Amino acid sequence: MARNNIPYGNRSQRRAAAQGAGGMDMAAIMQQAKQMQANLESAQEKAKLIEASASAGGGMVKATVSGDLQLKELTIDPEALDPEDVELLQDMIIACVNDALNSASEAANQEVSSATGLGGLGGADPLSALGLGGLF
Repeated sequence: MARNNIPYGNRSQRRAAAQGAGGMDMAAIMQQAKQMQANLESAQEKAKLIEASASAGGGMVKATVSGDLQLKELTIDPEALDPEDVELLQDMIIACVNDALNSASEAANQEVSSATGLGGLGGADPLSALGLGGLF
């Protein structure tokens, strides 16, 4: 009775069965995938430790954001508190926080792409080429 998966064949038969279609070594591919996953997880943890800061209104508003895009600190100079122009303060806060978020996101994506070797795949977010954009 013939078996399709040849677990006990000669060396070349076992090698051919392990390589699968197209002569690819599936075990090596799976090992590379596991290593890449471990690198990705490590890079994501490192990216969380990144902090990015920004300011607006000549330094009247300052924000610090972590690599996992959490607002860590927001400082408002008392001179920016003009009851007659609340909208200006709101605009400065929005601009400052958005700048800090963008900087943190870029730094976190750089950390991930350098750790996984995914740089150079194109786009501002190298992970988007693999459908992994927006991890942070």
